[in-house]
Amino acid sequence: MDNLALIGTASIVTAGLTITIGSIGPALGEGKALAQALSAIAQQPDEANNITRTLFVGMALVESTAIYCFVITLILIFANPFWSYFVEKAGG
Repeated sequence: MDNLALIGTASIVTAGLTITIGSIGPALGEGKALAQALSAIAQQPDEANNITRTLFVGMALVESTAIYCFVITLILIFANPFWSYFVEKAGG
């Protein structure tokens, strides 16, 4: 296997691992946050507006981690700087 194929394979595998791990963590965190928020609303219905507002802000912050992993995956697949370097070195 030449260097260009090795870089391509490593980029695709790394992109897959990045999006897999980067989406499992936030999904578990959001599920736990939602469960705790529903429990808190059930115990204190008068504070539902404050709990819901805080929940949405927290979920947006947690979801940003998954979005960052998605951006890194797109960079690894479509705009990989190592790929361009090896194509130039290969004379393509």
